[in-house]
Amino acid sequence: MKLRDLFTPESVTLSLEAESKDEILKELIQLLELDEKSEAILFKTLKRRENLGSTGIGKGIAIPHCRSLVVEELRLAYARKPGGVDFNAIDDEPVFNFFLIVAPPLEVSNQYLPVLGKVAQFAKDPEVPGLLAGLDDAEGFLSLLEERAP
Repeated sequence: MKLRDLFTPESVTLSLEAESKDEILKELIQLLELDEKSEAILFKTLKRRENLGSTGIGKGIAIPHCRSLVVEELRLAYARKPGGVDFNAIDDEPVFNFFLIVAPPLEVSNQYLPVLGKVAQFAKDPEVPGLLAGLDDAEGFLSLLEERAP
């Protein structure tokens, strides 16, 4: 399974408005189009994960991720914050690109960790941050995944 197959145009936004880590997480969660109660549960779960250690992996990229009963299958979203935001990244630099990964606690396909690895591998490509910054729309993001992602 390729990363491209896990995203839809609706799960991608290139213009996050949030100005704080919590607001970023909430805006990312909205891309999954869950009900209000599920969004609240997922936010608390992601917050707990962030309290263990920031998912900001450096080079302007964060990969917030968790397992939760609010989803029945692996779900991903991507968002860009043009001005960047402090996300307590390991390099202490602002984060511009956010890849959200949410999986059910038990999944038959067991894709959660392999997908997390694929996103991290994609993000480590030295050209990717610049390419993400130059995107104009969701289709451009999906095309970039098609070309460059494992």
